[in-house]
Amino acid sequence: MAFSLAEVLILSLIVDWLFKKIKVPGLVGILIVGMVAGPYILSLLKPELMNVSSDLRMIALIVILLRAGFELSKETLRKIGLYAFLLSFIPAVLEGVAITFLGHFLLNLSYLEAAILGAVLSAVSPAVVVPLMLKFIDEKKGAEKGIPTMILAASSIDDVFVIVVYSVLIGIYTGVKVNILWKLAGIPISIFSGIAVGLLFGFILYFIFEKFNPRATKRLLVVLSVAIVFVNIEHLIDNFFPFAALLAVMAVGFIILEKSEFMAHEISSKLGKLWVFAEIILFALVGAQVNIQVALNAVFIGSIVIILGLIARSIGTYLCLIKSGLTRSEKLFVVISYLPKATVQAAIGGAPLLAMQAAGMGTAPGEIILAVAVLSILLTAPAGAWAIAFVGNRVLKRAPLDMSKHQLTQEITRDDLLDSYKIGKLLIMDAIVIRENAKIKDAIRLFDASDFLICPVIDSENRYAGIIKLEDIRSVLDKQHAWDITLVHDAMTPLEHPLRPSSRLREGLETAEKLNLEQLPVIDNESNKVIGVFDTRDAKRFLEHKLIECKTDD
Repeated sequence: MAFSLAEVLILSLIVDWLFKKIKVPGLVGILIVGMVAGPYILSLLKPELMNVSSDLRMIALIVILLRAGFELSKETLRKIGLYAFLLSFIPAVLEGVAITFLGHFLLNLSYLEAAILGAVLSAVSPAVVVPLMLKFIDEKKGAEKGIPTMILAASSIDDVFVIVVYSVLIGIYTGVKVNILWKLAGIPISIFSGIAVGLLFGFILYFIFEKFNPRATKRLLVVLSVAIVFVNIEHLIDNFFPFAALLAVMAVGFIILEKSEFMAHEISSKLGKLWVFAEIILFALVGAQVNIQVALNAVFIGSIVIILGLIARSIGTYLCLIKSGLTRSEKLFVVISYLPKATVQAAIGGAPLLAMQAAGMGTAPGEIILAVAVLSILLTAPAGAWAIAFVGNRVLKRAPLDMSKHQLTQEITRDDLLDSYKIGKLLIMDAIVIRENAKIKDAIRLFDASDFLICPVIDSENRYAGIIKLEDIRSVLDKQHAWDITLVHDAMTPLEHPLRPSSRLREGLETAEKLNLEQLPVIDNESNKVIGVFDTRDAKRFLEHKLIECKTDD
């Protein structure tokens, strides 16, 4: 299994680089790698890897939904809440109804069988949509109107709605006793229970992190583990109580962001690094689920059903946005973003066939549903990912910097950037710290194991006390007899006015220049605890990059 995983990683990284060179989203290439390497073409992936692919895909999906939660601010949700609610079910309903009639007349399915097909096809793919929306959020594109956040939130609820409808229909069809009213009531119950549990555990995690102040990596592992437990609980109680685990995952990030913006950005930054691996796993394994031969069996009529269903979906999406204040081109972007199919179709496309076999029924309708589900992934996932990136980069406007004026000369642009961005944007979160009563030899070991030029000093209550500089201890490096008797407190420099996360870049660079330091500690506004280090070299590189970016945009 390890060798198969290595093959997929290497091939995906190469194809991702090649596709980006030709201005096509890398995830399209990764999907294709999965299809080709999967069991239906070259069979490069070992059966052991395919057996755990659902778990790996779920972990990858959790990573992107956690990142999404850490970007969902209360202000943005208040702005786009109504439209996110409408988008969470109206487009899916219209597409499902259209496919019900189309499937009956074009694929010779009964109305109930066609409705099951409609439920399978009408879910948007968070695996394709969410990563692209996060990219736009990171780039501040469409952020002023909250467009990526609206799509991100709505697409997550859309899946909950569609899967519940599917479970009702397949239960009726196979003769399983289904309490329809309870199932339908389960839609809002699962949404509210998921959000409530996520908010509760998000607050608990925030309290624990504040009290014990673990490193960012440990915080990430705890949050990720809790999210995985949520998903497992959903499967365990699914028959007894509706619970939307993926919404709970997002809610954890939301409440931590509300309680501590800097803690949220710290964990989100770690998730961003983990996503490099998770993205390849998610899209490669989704691609590996696609049985191209099955899709080819229904390629003509199936394509017509899918395309007409997407047209109905697009009409529903556009109707939801009539009073939204978005421009026509922005509405078009939302419509396109709501087209890709992949995650749900790969997960439940074959489920009707299995249910029919288990019930001793004829399997022909199940085979048709599977074939059209697979075809929908082939038609919409790669093309949809490319279209979202292409249109979004041209339609979504970058949120303006918070400044009174913005001239095109380099000098004024630099001043604007210095006054607009805050220190919190550039924090090095994994800073080393040392207690003031520690021995100087402990400081020597810390500096020897890191690239830091300073080490913040904390007191017995973990509050900031000062800094010790690398140059401060050089004088005792050759005096080993003093290592055990000299304390950090004796060599530290007390800085009376350390930087805060809300400090402007200008203040950070000017303070560093005044003190003749390249790095400065950054202290939390309320607790007075060290939360990171500000490096002037990173800040200068950031400014240079932004200046080039501004010129390119202009």
